[in-house]
Amino acid sequence: MVNRASLLAFLFLLLSPALPGQVLSLPAGGVDMVSTSLQGMRMDGNLWRINGQTLSPLETPNGSLSKLDLKAPGKARREYGKGYQLLMRKDLPGAVQHLTSATSIYPNFVAAHNALGSAYLGLGQNDHARAEFVQAVALDDHLPTSYLNLGCAEMALKNFSAAQEAIQKASSIAPLDLEVLTALAYGQLMNHDYAGTVATARNVHERKHEGAAMVHFFAAAAWDAQDKLPQEQQELLTLLGEDPKSPAALQAVQILEDIKQDQKHPPSSDPGLRISYTIVPSEAPSRPAQLPERVRKLLQEARENSQIAEAEAESECPGCAPTESSVPASAGIAAGPARRPAAAATTYGELTLHATADEVAVNFAATDHGRAVNNLTAGDIGIRDDNKPPTALLALRNESQLPLRLGLVIDTSASVESRFSFEQQSASNFLEKVVTGPDDLAFVIGFANSVLLVQDFTRDQKLISHAVGELVPSGGTALWDAVAFAADKLTSRPEAYPVARVLVVISDGEDNSSSATLKEAIHRAQHGEVAIYTVSTRENVAGSALKTMTEESSIGDHALTTLAELTGGTALTPGSVRGLNASLAELQQVLRSRYLVSYKPALFRRNGQYRAIDITAEKDGHKLRVYARKGYYASPSAP
Repeated sequence: MVNRASLLAFLFLLLSPALPGQVLSLPAGGVDMVSTSLQGMRMDGNLWRINGQTLSPLETPNGSLSKLDLKAPGKARREYGKGYQLLMRKDLPGAVQHLTSATSIYPNFVAAHNALGSAYLGLGQNDHARAEFVQAVALDDHLPTSYLNLGCAEMALKNFSAAQEAIQKASSIAPLDLEVLTALAYGQLMNHDYAGTVATARNVHERKHEGAAMVHFFAAAAWDAQDKLPQEQQELLTLLGEDPKSPAALQAVQILEDIKQDQKHPPSSDPGLRISYTIVPSEAPSRPAQLPERVRKLLQEARENSQIAEAEAESECPGCAPTESSVPASAGIAAGPARRPAAAATTYGELTLHATADEVAVNFAATDHGRAVNNLTAGDIGIRDDNKPPTALLALRNESQLPLRLGLVIDTSASVESRFSFEQQSASNFLEKVVTGPDDLAFVIGFANSVLLVQDFTRDQKLISHAVGELVPSGGTALWDAVAFAADKLTSRPEAYPVARVLVVISDGEDNSSSATLKEAIHRAQHGEVAIYTVSTRENVAGSALKTMTEESSIGDHALTTLAELTGGTALTPGSVRGLNASLAELQQVLRSRYLVSYKPALFRRNGQYRAIDITAEKDGHKLRVYARKGYYASPSAP
């Protein structure tokens, strides 16, 4: 593996041709100064760091191990350990010697290939570095670190298009990783993909992103290259507002002041005069004492300008929001809370609007003592919407053959290590039996400290099984981040026809690493009409397989039950490894008894409020177990 902080520092130190309209120059302090200046960036706990870290990735649970590394023989591990320690001490020739020995003894040693490539990068032997990272990727294609390393090597070789492609792949596997996204924004900038740079900055800004404000500096450079000064100003102001102590803060202030002067006195005879973007060390600002006051003044001016724009827009159209022409195009980037990703172009299962009536369509499932029930009629079900019966039941369709969009979210934290192999096999068998339709698609997410998309949407059983089999248990638990991301992924996929959106979460329900909360994860699923079915991996749970919130359970099981019941799914608690297969078999029956019911709710109003739903079913005098979401939001928007 290679150190994240060193990687980002290395990215910023790479020599490159000047971009149109900007000059990326380097600080005189060299690698150490830039690396130190970047230490303020939040480092994800699942990757090792060069500063203050003494244990290797093989000795510390980190969530980025390859399955192949666990098979390394003792002699290879010892050589790797010696090389790793020398790499930490910056004895690069010595590190190369031992790491080369480790890869010779065990050629499939992914961590050793990554570390050896890092040593070669430090020595300036960039072709050798790239070769090691290419080998790491070839051995194990689901580790984002290997792709990020490869991107750095390509950057060193000035292969900017290849660098962007490699880092983009790292980001596709670890889509929530801020360090990877920061590196991606830089790679896009160097590849002249200015639209991509801005889009990545927006992506970062729309989530919790402490320590990643540098993306706005890169976005500002991208806007500058396109002669978009208002957007450039907004990005720089956002950078200063988020991180006034950024290593780029002093230069951001100077650029903003220069832009203001240019606007007052536009140059008349020097069309080539442009702004120089330089990454500077935080230890040696030229005028440190002046920075806070200058930042405060600039931010105050920005707030006043925003209020003026809002007031002017209000005077032109009372009650209207500011138009795009009245505020900078990128104002949203600096404005407030995170936004949920836009819904798919065509969304089924949510509030459906017709010409003459507001219609609600809800997916549900029904079982009789654990067996699928596929012959319900309208007379077999009862519905209450906002505690009132609907004014009309419009349609009931058996959707057991409806194309399935299924996300498997599997816990790979260190706490499941003792039973993980069995869980992997059970999950693979479950997917083989569920993803069977010609139009069914599934994806696989593993989560420890980080969220890894190890397989995107596919119906290829071999790819799915491979992805599940490559997961390795280690690190902490970012459960709610994984659920929120997976729900958004299901929701944002455009569909040309109705589909069933389902998440299956296999976990012990404990979370210690997420930025998102349980409430936020539930909210994402509810708005996307995603039904979540949870399977607890906790041992020695008393009681039946299906538990309710009123039964005694652990905090983790309680959280999983809450997640499932509030999204229209159910919580399964096998209680032991041996019971896992039975619980997943029961879940198969639930997914095979899906229905879509549509009705017209009574006293419906488009007010954005949450409306509770209660669906019941009986067949031949037997009360059935119904699995359905508990409600929906009445969209205030007309079709």
